[in-house]
Amino acid sequence: MPEEKIFIKNGSLVIEALISRFSETKGVVICHPHSLMGGSMHNNVVEVLQESFAAEKFSTLRFNFRGVGGSTGNYDEGRGEKEDILAVCEYLKNLGLTELFFAGYSFGSWVGSKIIGENQNHFLSSILVSPPIDYFNFEWNNLKNKIDLLICGDADQFCALDVLIPEVKKINSPLEIICGADHFYMGKQIELARILQKNLVK
Repeated sequence: MPEEKIFIKNGSLVIEALISRFSETKGVVICHPHSLMGGSMHNNVVEVLQESFAAEKFSTLRFNFRGVGGSTGNYDEGRGEKEDILAVCEYLKNLGLTELFFAGYSFGSWVGSKIIGENQNHFLSSILVSPPIDYFNFEWNNLKNKIDLLICGDADQFCALDVLIPEVKKINSPLEIICGADHFYMGKQIELARILQKNLVK
């Protein structure tokens, strides 16, 4: 099913998004990498996430954070971006999608982790891809038993595995490591999709 471009009200702002409606109840919110570094909902990893969830008949919604593409407003260092995610969740719930999953890549994983750590009721399940732990402070103590899958490459420039692995063990999260993958997954999209599909069909 093709994606449809929509615009979601977020207070005085507008969020540009792409939605596909495969399921009437089950959906996923997909968040992109850093807004000031070229990140958008058209990122290659975001597209792999969307295609992988759609293949398992999830309704999908990927969107541009404030200040990106057709979304109004300005970059807000993760604070306003949290509000963007919450507005998207509310939109999907109003459509009847009560079983929401979260999938965030890079900066998107950090922003989403803040919501997950504060209140796990928004999402039934969550996936973090390449959390940029070298640049952002993740509140790992708040994430115990709340992250259902974490994916990272062993050549990631912004996610040191020797730092990540002990934290992942503390929060009791499964970790998939892709050999030869850096932060951007060029040439590794098929392997990323394979890991996602394997975990989504459990």
